Parts: sequence; structure tokens; C-alpha cells
Amino acid sequence: MHSSAKHDDSQLATVIVTVRTDDVGDKDYTFKVPFKIGRAEECEICIKNDFVSRSHVSVSVENGEWWLSDLNSSNGVHVGDERVPRVQLKEGLIVRLGVRGPEVRFRVLKPIVAPPPADSKKVKSDYVQHYFGKGDAKRPAGEHTMLIRTVFAEVQKKQKRKYGGVIAALVSVMVCLGGFALYQYHQVSKQRAMAKDIFYSMKTLDIDIANLQDAVKASNNQQGMEQIKRIEAQRGEMENSYDHYLASLHVYSPKMSEQERLVLRVARIFGECELDMPPDFVAEVNKYIKYWQSSDRLEKAIARARTNNYTAVISREMLAEELPPQFFYLALQESNFDPYISGPPTRKGIAKGMWQFIPETAVKYGMHLGPLVDMARPDTLDDRHHYERETVAAAHYLKDLYGSDAQGSGLLVMACYNWGEDYVLPLVRSMPLNPKDRNFWMLLQKHRDKIPKETYDYVFYIVSAAVIGENPRLFGFNFDNPLANLDAQSQVSGFGKRRFR
Repeated sequence: MHSSAKHDDSQLATVIVTVRTDDVGDKDYTFKVPFKIGRAEECEICIKNDFVSRSHVSVSVENGEWWLSDLNSSNGVHVGDERVPRVQLKEGLIVRLGVRGPEVRFRVLKPIVAPPPADSKKVKSDYVQHYFGKGDAKRPAGEHTMLIRTVFAEVQKKQKRKYGGVIAALVSVMVCLGGFALYQYHQVSKQRAMAKDIFYSMKTLDIDIANLQDAVKASNNQQGMEQIKRIEAQRGEMENSYDHYLASLHVYSPKMSEQERLVLRVARIFGECELDMPPDFVAEVNKYIKYWQSSDRLEKAIARARTNNYTAVISREMLAEELPPQFFYLALQESNFDPYISGPPTRKGIAKGMWQFIPETAVKYGMHLGPLVDMARPDTLDDRHHYERETVAAAHYLKDLYGSDAQGSGLLVMACYNWGEDYVLPLVRSMPLNPKDRNFWMLLQKHRDKIPKETYDYVFYIVSAAVIGENPRLFGFNFDNPLANLDAQSQVSGFGKRRFR
């Protein structure tokens, strides 16, 4: 029986529906309210397929859970080989509309609900019992605890009458302070865990948005554009919550140096969580900053980029693909912004241009190869030496890497770009399919022995250059932030121009 009880939308799971058809490919839809799927135009998801009835199924809320119900369709709803009249939506559920009709996949994103605060009275009571009671056989007392119990017993015995009141007051204060400290510790731990969950939920939405954008661009679907706006609004609310947690946890504390602050900021720009970084990450970035400080390479490259207007062109194309303009420093690491450079011969050919595209990737992203493709010399007929054309292709390539199995990790994207996605992604695919377990840190943890030193250096050179670029004079360089004069839209934070801060 269908429940008529009303539910708070904020407590309902979000349903992401992927429709797979042979002629169109995958299409994604997102809902927080009931909807219908069918061949009729009035259905929220309209599928033009002979096996789909005009009004085939409805998806509604029953007792706070999502259910799919067959609306007496002629071809039925199938889960595996079984025809079902109705089924509860679970993560990864796949149904087929008709025996040979289109597949529909459902993802259910549970809302993040703050846990109730701990019972401070119970915390205090447990604290008293553990340190000043007889103890609990199930909780063995350590040496420190036994010492406190012994001292407390001696004080009670010798000075019970004279100092009884004072002792009681001191014990009360100790219990209150200890209980409060314990309560605070648990609250901070919960807040950190919740903040991480929010961040990686944002990353999941980033990937969904990127893939949905590609589908909408291909179909010019107005309904899809509206869905993207709704998802982006939800994503914005999640980011505000995450930033609130960072503030309450004092992640960017006043005691932190400006250099440390910039390292965290740049890592966030490239899609990494401030609360989940390795303890030695800041020190490692600082080591590569010193490498930059030991030569004039960075200063000369930035001067070349400014003189030739590369800064504006690269920033424009990155923002057009909703990527961090800080990928400007990837081109620096590739070529020092020399559009006529050629790399050494490799088994995949000779890389050329500012972004060092190999022939195969250049053709894949619409560039024309010149007659000197097999020679390490400039070729005016090769699009790779036309920096604007190659920059457009590079932005598309980076966006595709972001939306691939790299799960929106900017540092993984850099590794893929340098070593080649054919080498990096098989390692990445061996890890669980979620942004929390698919980032550069996890790649290093699980496959450090397989990653070339060149690729490791490549990632840290780019990150450290981006850190310097935020405030060059802080690091002793005689130039200003090359990205400082960008349009205000580049100053928002995360995966895409909406999210750079």
C-alpha cells in the first residue's frame, strides 16, 4: 500500500537516473520528487522506444524510501530475468523496460544528516566511574588510571574530615573539565568525519555534473540544463557546509604561516580535501618550492607567457571547460611556454608544442598534423605549434581526464597527462570507485613502487609552481601573480569555475 505520509524533502535521498539506449547512449537525470518514465512527452523522463509504454513506470516515496512501480505496461519491468510489478530503489539497481527495451540505472544518494550531540551527562558519569569508582571488569584499568585511583583513596582516607569539602570541589571541577574535554574531542572527531563526507559527496556531484554537461551539450536538451542548475545549487549548499566545518575546526588557523595556507588552498583548487592530506604534504611541496627558487626558470617562463598573452588565452580556455586556471602551470612544466618545442622520439611519436601533444592525442582532439610529424623540429603546418589551437585541445583533454576514472582529482589528472592515462588509469581502476579512495595520495600509498620518479616530480613541480604563483614575492620572486587579473569568475573554488577559491 502506498503511504500518504508527508516527508521532509531535505531528509529524502536524491535519485540519479541513467537511461541507456542504443541510439542515443547514456542520459542522466536527477530527482528529489516523484516522477514518471514513459514514451509520452508529459513524463519527466521521456524515452522514445517501441518497448516503452506511454506511461510505463512511476517512482514515488513510500515511508521515506523510493519505490518503482509498473503502471500496467504491456512489456513490463524486468530486473535481471525476472518481471517485477514493483521494486525498491537501491544503489546500483538496473531495470529494463520491456524484455528488449532500454536499461535504466538508479543511484540513490543519501542525505548527510548531522548526528545528535553526545549525552554530556553520560560522558561525565562514565568519566567519574572510570577514574574515581571501583572500575569495570570489562574495561581494564591502565597504570595511569590506577595511580589516580590510589592517590585519590589516600587523600580521602587521611584528610576526609579536614579537606572533605575542598576535595569534593576539586573532584567536581576535574570531572566537569574531563567530561567536557572528552565531549569536545568526540564532537571534533565527528565534525571532521562529516566534513570529509560532505567534501567527497561534492566530488561525486562534480563528476556527475561534468558527465551530464557533456550529454546536454550533445543533445541541447533544455530539461537537462535545468537539472544541471539544480544539481549545481545543491553542490553549492554542500560547499557552504564544508567551509563552515573548516572554520569551526580552525583548519586555516591564525597560527598557520601564509606559505602553509597557500599550499592547502592550491591543493583544494586542484580538488583535494584539506582534512585528508598526508602529514608530510606541506613539507614535500616546500621542498619543490626551493627547487624553483634555485633557478631563474620560473621567472623567465612567466615573463614569456605574459609577453605573448599566453596567460589570458590559457585561463580563458580552462575556465570555458570549468577547470582551474592554475593548470596554466602544467603548460609551464611541459614546455616553459615555448610553442615551437619538440620532445624526444618515443614509441608513440614526437610530442610537440606548448602542451606537448603526441600525434595520437593530437588527432583525437581535432588537431591537424604537419608533414614533419616524425621530425623533432618546428612545423608551421602542424596545429600543435599554434598555441591557441593546442590550448583548446588541452582544455578538452584535461576535462575528459577529470571526468574519467581519475574521479575529479587534479593531481591524478596531472599524473595521467605526464605518464599517460593508459598507464595510470589501470592502477586507478584497481582502487574502489569513489573519490575518497581515488586520489593521488591513495595512488602513492598503493602503487608508489610503480610510479616513475619523473611523474612524481612532475606533479609536485606543478603544485609548487601554483603555490608560488599565488604570491610570488612571498617566495622571493620579482613578479606578481600572473593569474591575479582574471575575471572574477575564476575566483570561485573546486572542480570547475564555480568552485575555485
